[in-house]
Amino acid sequence: MSSINYSEKIPNNVNLVNDRTLQRALEHWQPHFLDWWKGMGPSDFQSADVYLRTATSVDAQGWATYGTVKMPDYRWGIFLADQQADRKIGFGDQMGQPVWQQVPGEYRSTLRRLIVTQGDTEPASVEQQRLLGHTCPSLYDLRNLFQINVEEGRHLWAMVYLLHAYFGRDGREEAEELLARHSGDADKPRILTTFNEPISDWLSLYCFTYFTDRDGKYQLKSLAESAFDPLSRTCRFMLTEEAHHMFVGETGLGRVVKRTLEVMKELGSDDPAKVRAAGAIDLPTVQKYLNFWCSSSLDLFGSEISSNSAANFANGLKGRPDESQYEDHVLRDKTLTLAVPGGQETVPMLNALNEVMRESYLKDCEIGLKRWNRQIERAGSPLRLTLPSSRFRRTIGAWAGQPVDPEGRMVSKEEYEKKLYSWIPSEADRAFVHSLMHKVVEPGKMAAWIAPPERGINNLPVEYEYVKLH
Repeated sequence: MSSINYSEKIPNNVNLVNDRTLQRALEHWQPHFLDWWKGMGPSDFQSADVYLRTATSVDAQGWATYGTVKMPDYRWGIFLADQQADRKIGFGDQMGQPVWQQVPGEYRSTLRRLIVTQGDTEPASVEQQRLLGHTCPSLYDLRNLFQINVEEGRHLWAMVYLLHAYFGRDGREEAEELLARHSGDADKPRILTTFNEPISDWLSLYCFTYFTDRDGKYQLKSLAESAFDPLSRTCRFMLTEEAHHMFVGETGLGRVVKRTLEVMKELGSDDPAKVRAAGAIDLPTVQKYLNFWCSSSLDLFGSEISSNSAANFANGLKGRPDESQYEDHVLRDKTLTLAVPGGQETVPMLNALNEVMRESYLKDCEIGLKRWNRQIERAGSPLRLTLPSSRFRRTIGAWAGQPVDPEGRMVSKEEYEKKLYSWIPSEADRAFVHSLMHKVVEPGKMAAWIAPPERGINNLPVEYEYVKLH
């Protein structure tokens, strides 16, 4: 089990002290990161005392300790999961050969691009969420937001370490660029579209952490299979932190649904106008937000037919999540039939791996839907929440720009444009949700549009003062 040395300027378990050149390079980057955090991290909460967990080892069972800390003093660092002795490449054309401890020259630019794209999402989500503290529904939720933010900051450190340690000057320049791009910036936006979408209300945050962080889980699981061992080990540890982000999304949405059902029961009505007038978020509006964020996140998997995903798999750079569950790890003889706008197309399985991953992701997304729908069913309402079709509102791949409704049916362009804002949030919907967003910071109190959580954090009561504001 690798413990982490917190007495060092940059906490790490990669023996940084014995690589002075790398240590100096990262210590040069550290103040730039802190400047970014103070400028683009959680706005106006830098002096708050926050009850946060910090990794103390990379052992999955006992890796975290809890305590109160000001966020700029959080000990970000570089933590890799323990090396597996005699680990072999688990897929692709080089399956069974020893994994790589250095970057093979022929894959250098592709691996750098994969690492930069993953790294770019981490600070992007902090930037997207930086103003949410001003409208937090409770101290419990505020603390969870800040926990996500500091962990995304550490995930940025994880990718920056790989760039510095294995990619020389190119890597150092890419690490600087990760702090120069900003979410939604007209001139230097983040690489992936979803990470430029504004997150200006908490319903969007819960959807983002449910759908987009789940995409992050799938990307990390794919990279955790990589033949480049330092990348694999980095992502394996990041996955232990990612689970909390999805927990915030799933329980947050569950609490929104629960409160809405309570209000519907009090009113004796599921009329959206009456539910809204009573200060809760009606279920049709929740559905619109699910449609928006799910479809936005589906694009992150890329095109249904992709030569890049085929090459990354064949070359051992990026596997399928949980690769060991499959029987064929080479895929040279397999095909897959895909639905495309003109009918069906049969393609080599290697070229359809993005779609395999997207289908697996959607099955994972269904788990929360089933829980929320059980709540709705128990409350006696006929309404049910659903996931949109993977063809709906796509901007990449075979279905990009196609007029498809949330059930996956092709409709006319006119009908699509006419009905789009009955499927995703309209300006009026967003304005209504924003109207509910008022800061609640009295310990144990909740905003009127969300139910309390079932339990507090780390066995503490829900009423605990998780964030001490000054």
